[in-house]
Amino acid sequence: MPSTEPSDSFDPRAQALVASARRVLQIEAAALGALAPRVDALFAQACALILASRGRVVTSGMGKSGHIARKIAATLASTGTPAFFVHPGEASHGDLGMITPSDVVLALSNSGETEELLTIVPLLKRQGIPLLAMTGRPGSTLARQSDVHLDASVPAEACPLGLAPTASTTAALALGDALAIALLEARGFTAEDFAVSHPAGSLGRRLLLRIEDVMHRGSEVPAVGADATLIEALMEMSRKGLGMTAIVDAQQRLLGVFTDGDLRRALDHDATALRDTPVAGLMTRTPRCIGPQRLAGEAAQMMEQHKIQGLLVVEDGRLVGAVTFLDLLRAKVV
Repeated sequence: MPSTEPSDSFDPRAQALVASARRVLQIEAAALGALAPRVDALFAQACALILASRGRVVTSGMGKSGHIARKIAATLASTGTPAFFVHPGEASHGDLGMITPSDVVLALSNSGETEELLTIVPLLKRQGIPLLAMTGRPGSTLARQSDVHLDASVPAEACPLGLAPTASTTAALALGDALAIALLEARGFTAEDFAVSHPAGSLGRRLLLRIEDVMHRGSEVPAVGADATLIEALMEMSRKGLGMTAIVDAQQRLLGVFTDGDLRRALDHDATALRDTPVAGLMTRTPRCIGPQRLAGEAAQMMEQHKIQGLLVVEDGRLVGAVTFLDLLRAKVV
């Protein structure tokens, strides 16, 4: 088993730095370990309040707690729970008007005595706005005045001076993540829902882009009739440059596909006798196909699974397009 101690090859200064970093990680891991058993019926009540709300979750906090509150709001918003952050100091100077009686406020304060938060609590109560508090002191003023208190206390801060918020902010962040994911699961939030709020990312492209958005269509689609010769099929493949051609009947119903791979397999036999051979006798009769409304990510998965470079796009049995792995690369789906 590898040693957890700093290597003897480090100089003393390096050893001290590594030992300090490991101590921080161990303290913060212990803080999270102590947090899990305290996730109980109160946590479920907090979720129920949010799920019953017709408005947003408004997070708030000062200093480092404010940074964590901002991140929790962002995580909630991207996982199906509309949320935003309000600075408690600004709330007392007009921004309180951003909070409506339909909302739920989630206030973060490790001490539970943050003056800027306590100043706005009576105003929230007057409007009947539910107040969730996340603090490190269950007996604090903020905890006592809240409708539901989430205990984010930690055995010790990782800061050797016991001053800089470290383990306490890690615990609050993790508890916020737990809240967001519990709500996500309760709402039945899906990957497609997530992609709607992330349309510019690779996940959004993979989950929102459809085959019809990237496929070749019309005259760009290689296709020949069932009576076409191999030479005619190869000429069509060369003109369209997709490494395959569809074989269709007069009504554009798909009969099969002829690919570069089919050509290589055909050449393993008597190549001189192939020139005027009908391509229908060499085609693959059950090609891999996909519908135009299917997600582009599904096409990528099919191509990777079956080790092919392209798919014909078929709707109601008729050829309507073609898509290749290169098309998916250009669209940044893969």
